[in-house]
Amino acid sequence: MENKDLYSQVCSLKNLILAYKKARKGKSKKKDVLAFEENLAYNLKILHEELENQNYLPKPLKTFILRDPKTRKISKSDFRDRVVHHAIIHVIEPLFEKSFIYDSCANRKGKGTLFAITRFDTFNRKVTNNLKSEAFCLKADIRHYFQEVNHEILINLLRRKIIDEKLVLLINKILKNFKNKDKGMPLGNLTSQFFANVYLNALDYFVKHYLRVKYYIRYVDDFIILHKSKKQTENWKKQIDNFLRGKLKLELHPDKSKILSSSNGIDFVGFRNFWHYRLLRKRNINKILVKINLYKQGELGKEQLLESFQGWNAYAKWANSYKLRKKIIKKIYSK
Repeated sequence: MENKDLYSQVCSLKNLILAYKKARKGKSKKKDVLAFEENLAYNLKILHEELENQNYLPKPLKTFILRDPKTRKISKSDFRDRVVHHAIIHVIEPLFEKSFIYDSCANRKGKGTLFAITRFDTFNRKVTNNLKSEAFCLKADIRHYFQEVNHEILINLLRRKIIDEKLVLLINKILKNFKNKDKGMPLGNLTSQFFANVYLNALDYFVKHYLRVKYYIRYVDDFIILHKSKKQTENWKKQIDNFLRGKLKLELHPDKSKILSSSNGIDFVGFRNFWHYRLLRKRNINKILVKINLYKQGELGKEQLLESFQGWNAYAKWANSYKLRKKIIKKIYSK
C-alpha cells in the first residue's frame, strides 16, 4: 500500500493481532493483559472498529513512581492502548528506520547499550591513536528531554514521512493524552521511545552533516562526541546547544554536559568507560542490591529475584566485574 493508506494498515485486524502479541510479550501474567484476553476476539474487534470509525480514544494514563534506584515518574497506558502503540510503530518504523544514522543506538533492532559501548571503544581507540595520545569527550545530556518534547515540532517531523492525515490525527490523540499541554511524552510508552529517535534525528543530522563530527554516538537523550582538540569540542558544544534551543526547543543539561579527558573514564550507557577497563556505575550495582534487600524482607519472590539477577548479570559481564558478581551471588544465597 502507498504511504497515504498507512491508517488502514494500522487499523487492519491482522496488524492489531500482531500488535497484541507484541504488547503481551513478557507480560502475559499481568492483570490488564489477562483482562483483555478474557474476551480477546471481541476486544480486538471493538478496537478495530473504533480505529476504523476514527472514534478511538486512549484511556487515562496511570502514573506511578519507580525507584530502581533512581526515582522516575512512569506513566503507563492501558493494555488496549499499548496494542494501538505497537500497531502504529509496526507500520511507520520502516519508513523512518532507513533515515536514522548508524550510531543512534537506542530502541532499534540490532542496536542497544552493548552496541553503544562497543562503538565507544572503537571510536576511543581511533581518536587516541590506539590509546597512545590524549583526546577529549563531550559527554552531553539533554535537560528534561521527555518532558520538553514539543508536540508541534514532533508532528511536523513525522509529517515528512507520513502524509496520511488520519494517522497524524491518531498520533496527536496519543500525544495529547499525556498532559493538557503542547509538550511532553510519557516515559513508559513504546510510541515515546520511537518518537524520541524521530525528534533527535534532526540533531543527529546537524552533528553529522553540518558540523561534520566523525565520532558521535547517541543513546536517547545522552550523547558523546570524541575529538583530539578540546577547543574544537567546546565550540561544537556551543553550536549544539544553540541548535537545540533554536530548532527543537530543548537545551543541554548545564550540570551533566561536560568536556572531559577520555583517559579519565567516560560515564556512558551505565558504564564508566576507561582506556583499559570498564566499571559498572554505582546506580546499576544498587539496582540489584535493592532487589536482594526486597527478597530478604519477603517483599520479592526468589523466582523474581533470580530473573532480575539473570538480566543484571548478563549486563554486568560487559564490565570488569568478576569479583563483584561473585559477591552478589554470595549475597543472594546467604541467610
